[in-house]
Amino acid sequence: MTSTPHPPPEADHVSSTRIFYDAIAEDYAELFAGKHTANPLDRALLAGFAELVTRGGGGEVADLGCGPGRVTAYLASLGLSVFGLDLSEPMLAIARRENPGLRFRQGSMLELDVRDGELAAAVSWYSSIHTPVEQLPALFAEFHRVLAPGGHLLLAFQAGDQPLTLDRPFGHPVTLDFQRRDPERMAALLEAAGFTLRSRTLRAPDEDIGDSAPQAFLIGRKGVAGV
Repeated sequence: MTSTPHPPPEADHVSSTRIFYDAIAEDYAELFAGKHTANPLDRALLAGFAELVTRGGGGEVADLGCGPGRVTAYLASLGLSVFGLDLSEPMLAIARRENPGLRFRQGSMLELDVRDGELAAAVSWYSSIHTPVEQLPALFAEFHRVLAPGGHLLLAFQAGDQPLTLDRPFGHPVTLDFQRRDPERMAALLEAAGFTLRSRTLRAPDEDIGDSAPQAFLIGRKGVAGV
């Protein structure tokens, strides 16, 4: 009798991230309603990224770590064929409820159920901030794997060197670290993974939307053979 193979266990940081967002999903979505694209400079950067994708011929785009799907929806409004992916099923339930015409799926960024070279572009909008620094090369290698030659990656994160820890947010019994990163170090890791950096942006905190640190945005491009 053949036994059914069990899936490999989740890494500790993956489990802790999923449990955290499962617990706070509805509160998080309510608190941050409208804030994911509230800053005009962020919207301009997303629009520029969308134009790069369109100029490159378009294709499938993944919003990796999409949460309640607000950035996914904004990218769709810019004309991109985009789907959202997230660890948390409660977050995805909100995304589907708010955006019934868009596609969302559950999964881990570290092990994407996507064929090599399938995507025209990928966005990691503050979703790499729970990945331990020693796992970032593997994460960026996975991003590189799923992009087609010439495909673009947009990476957003808070700049800094001290993590922010949220303990019992909204009264839920969960805790999670939000890592702040050095933009130059992140750029070097992307280049080591095979990306050519096309844009490096650092903006000041926007107090109107509750920023507590500078915000960093990197756009990388996967090389094309012979170019």
